[in-house]
Amino acid sequence: MPRIILLGAPGSGKGTQAVKLVEKLGIPQISTGDMLREARKNGTEMGKLASTYMDGGSLVPDEVVIGIVKERLGMKDLEKGFILDGFPRTIPQAMALDKVLEDLNIKLDHVVEIDVPFSMIVPRITGRRSCPECKRPFHISFLKPTVENHCDDCKVELIQRSDDTEEAVTQRLEAYQKQTKPLVEYYSEQKILRRVDGDGELEEVFSKIINILS
Repeated sequence: MPRIILLGAPGSGKGTQAVKLVEKLGIPQISTGDMLREARKNGTEMGKLASTYMDGGSLVPDEVVIGIVKERLGMKDLEKGFILDGFPRTIPQAMALDKVLEDLNIKLDHVVEIDVPFSMIVPRITGRRSCPECKRPFHISFLKPTVENHCDDCKVELIQRSDDTEEAVTQRLEAYQKQTKPLVEYYSEQKILRRVDGDGELEEVFSKIINILS
């Protein structure tokens, strides 16, 4: 089974494709948030250290995150493979991850980049709406409600997340471009980057990913 890193800008569909890959391949998806919460709950050494920062409202430093990643990657449920989502985000994190994988004698098989032009991502995200009661998702262009801006089920007015505004989305994309996009070249040099055109229907993009992995 493969050991995969998923790369993709906010709104690229990375999260949705990760869920489908878990179902198809039968391997765990692990994210930084999941690892932090699990280490904290289990009271591991690194989990306790992370808690001191999280409880104080501070960002958890890279060295602590790397320690938690190392703890997680060494667990038995990942022996047959994994999907690493949301980590690494920067070149220093990627270099630290390489060292962790070397120490654990784990070989990374693929880094899959779901590539979608930013010009398409902005309307994808800013058009998202949801029902404040049942949480059902809608989109002003792709998944329109029967009655404009009202939930089909609850009949209440739909809402837009505060971080789905054009200004917030633009800031998130700029941060991605500056911090995470350089990983594409980093993993290209290691000959393990697999680029997937994310402009298409969900199933179409998923088929492309599966074809690359096989």
